[in-house]
Formats: sequence, structure tokens, C-alpha cells
Amino acid sequence: MNSVVIAVLVMLGLALSRVHVVIALFIGAVAGGLVAGLGLDATMLAFQGGLGDGAKIALSYGLLGAFAMAVASSGLPQALANSLIRRLDSSSERASDRTVTVTKYALAGGVLLMSVASQNLIPVHIAFIPLLIPPLLSVMNQLRIDRRLIACILTFGLVTTYMYIPLGFGKIFLEDILMGNIASAGMETEGINVMDAMGIPALGMMAGLLVAVFVSYRKPRDYADLPLVSGNVGQPEESSRYRMIVSVVAILCCFGIQLTLTLSGSEADGLLLGTLVGLAIFLVTGAVRWRAADDVFTQGMRMMAMIGFIMITAQGFAAVMAETGDVANLVTATESIFGHNKPMAAFAMLAVGLLVTMGIGSSFSTLPIITTIYVPLCLALGFSPLATVSIIGTAGALGDAGSPASDSTLGPTAGLNADGQHDHIRDSVIPTFLHFNLPLLGAGWVASLVL
Repeated sequence: MNSVVIAVLVMLGLALSRVHVVIALFIGAVAGGLVAGLGLDATMLAFQGGLGDGAKIALSYGLLGAFAMAVASSGLPQALANSLIRRLDSSSERASDRTVTVTKYALAGGVLLMSVASQNLIPVHIAFIPLLIPPLLSVMNQLRIDRRLIACILTFGLVTTYMYIPLGFGKIFLEDILMGNIASAGMETEGINVMDAMGIPALGMMAGLLVAVFVSYRKPRDYADLPLVSGNVGQPEESSRYRMIVSVVAILCCFGIQLTLTLSGSEADGLLLGTLVGLAIFLVTGAVRWRAADDVFTQGMRMMAMIGFIMITAQGFAAVMAETGDVANLVTATESIFGHNKPMAAFAMLAVGLLVTMGIGSSFSTLPIITTIYVPLCLALGFSPLATVSIIGTAGALGDAGSPASDSTLGPTAGLNADGQHDHIRDSVIPTFLHFNLPLLGAGWVASLVL
């Protein structure tokens, strides 16, 4: 059997069995390498070689956690949360179900807007989640919001935005990676509107979001009011206007540096540099006292440590999959099975994309792997250029939502699990897989046939 299929199935099976995702990724990579005939030594060398690719992003996320904790220590996020709580308390006696519902959906809408803006207007990706979500958990508890709903909203904004709107991260995904790799594979892309190609798949994501909001998770869910896993470090000793102002300045500088580097096309890591500058502002101004700085930063890094380790391990997993060479074999086998049956071939190509991205955890990394194989296959089967772009773009995006190793699920978990009541697999991975991958698979298949 194909080693990539084996590796992904082993990884997913272990993760669903409550084996830690890091261990599941490692065992899956070893299983895939052995099935491919690489041997243990070659598998381990490939895995170890890929680990370095995740070190930069792991460091960036660790520093982001420290920055988020520094912001929390200023009292700014808690002040915003307290204002919402006071508003709820003041109207609790006369609050109707309609008032609670309106407040609930207003909060959810705000989270959605921030998630969408994080991909283009303020291109910080998941950097906003540990700043925005943990202080709001007590508000969500009072509103009895199902956190699986917030996880779906966050993932929808993170994924749908870059796969449809060619701005910010969407420009990188759609124009630089998708269209660039398709052109390099030999297909003429001039005159193709990438938004037309990805419109139907984006509607599939929208359908999944509507189901999550109005059907699956509309009922209230109770959570205990527990302290954040970071203990009391993130709570301000004595909140002051000065510390809040410094916090706002630090946030603006952090996001501004990322925005500047993104728009300038710089290859420097804006998240890494921005968080370092933000932390420096807290220390230099005294908003975070030197004697407390070590505790604040250590607790913040601990909050994001799991994401860092998973991202590093996922890069090792991806390196082993690339070393096996079985992604190309998987596509070739698909072609031989379905021949010139366009509907079945389109479905199979999308399913392969889902499988690969579920294992690697990154749509941006999947596209270069599958494009060189899919372009000649689509042309041979008679798909139009627009349908070809839709198939490849959808195949790349499939699996980002619902992958245990994707930052589109790890980011929401990091924020929603700040008090230890949100399970990564059962409350982030499975809900986003069901509500987004399945409708995206169906919408991508429809797009391949009608475009």
C-alpha cells in the first residue's frame, strides 16, 4: 500500500486515540518511511533533516506567547473583558434570551472579523488569537457559548480568506504559489481569474460555517470558571492607564512591523521581529517589571510550546513523505484506476490533496508537491484551465482545517484551551474537519465539473 496513505492513517488513528500529536506524527513518519522501503536510518535522517525547517516558526510562536502574556499583565485585555461582563451583569435581571443571543452572535462576529483581517488587513495570521481569546473565555462562559463554535469561526476566517481573497496571505497562496506553480508546470494562466476558480469552493466553506453556527453548536454549553493555565502571572498586579497605553503601543508596533515587512516583500520573519520589538517596549518602559519579566515570559512561552513542538515535528513528517516519493505514485495510481472518468478522477485528486495536507498540516507546502503532477493530469483528462486551477487550489486547501498539525487548528486550541477545557482533537480538529473539509470536498468536486 502507498506509504503516504499509511503514514497519514497511522498518524490520524493515534491522534484520535488520544496519543499526543507530536508522538503520533513521529510514529506515522517512521511507519511511512519503513513501508516505502527507506529503512530506519534513512527515515530518521530525513525526519531529522526536516526538523530544522520548523525551528523558526516555533521560536516565533514561543515569543508570541511571551508577548501575549506581557499584554495580559498590563490589564488591557482583562479590562475589555470586564467591560463586557459588567454589561451582561447590569442587564442580567432584565436580559431576555434574545439579548443573550444577540450578544453571543455579536461576539462571534467580532472574532470572525478579526480572523479574516488577520490574513490581509493586519496580516498576522494566528498571532492575534492568544491576545484576544483567553481574556474573553469568562465572557464566553457567561454566555454559555460552545467553544467548538469559536474554533470553527476562527478556522473559517484563517482558511477561507487566504484561499479566496488574493490579498496578504491570500496573495501568497493564490498568486505566488498556486498560479506560479501552475504556470511553471506548463499551463497558460493569463486571463484566469483566480477568484472565479475558487468561488464555489469558498461557498462550500461558507456552508460549513453556517451549519456550525446555526445547527451544530447553537445550543448552550457550560464551562467552569477556571483560572488560565498560566496561573496568575498573566493577571495585572495593579492595572494602570500608563501600562494599558504602553500595551497598545507595543501591539501597534508589533503588528506594524509585520505589516511593513509583508507589504515590502521582505523574506525576514515579521512575526519574530515584531514580537521582539513589542517585548522590548514592555521592558524599556517598565510596563513589565524586570523582577517579573522572567516569570511573565516563561509562562507565555509555555502557553505556545505545544504549537511549536507540533510544527517542528510536522516538518519532519513532511520531509519523510517527500523522501518516499510516493505522493507522485499515489497520483499515478489514481490516474490508472479512473482513466478518463472525469468526475471520479476529480474526486480522487481532491481526496489525495486532503490526505497529503492532513499529514503535512500546511496548504502552502502541499501545493508545490501536487501541482507538477496535477497540471498534466488535468490537461490529459480535458479539464478547462479554470477547472484545473479550482481542482489544484481546492486540493491544496483541503485538510488545512481538520489537520492535527495545522496552525489553523493549533492556533484556536492555544487560545480556547487557556484554562484547560478545550481538547485539541475533539474540540478543534474533528469539528473543523466535519464542517469544512467535507463541504469543501463536495464544492471543489462540483466546481471541477461546471467550470
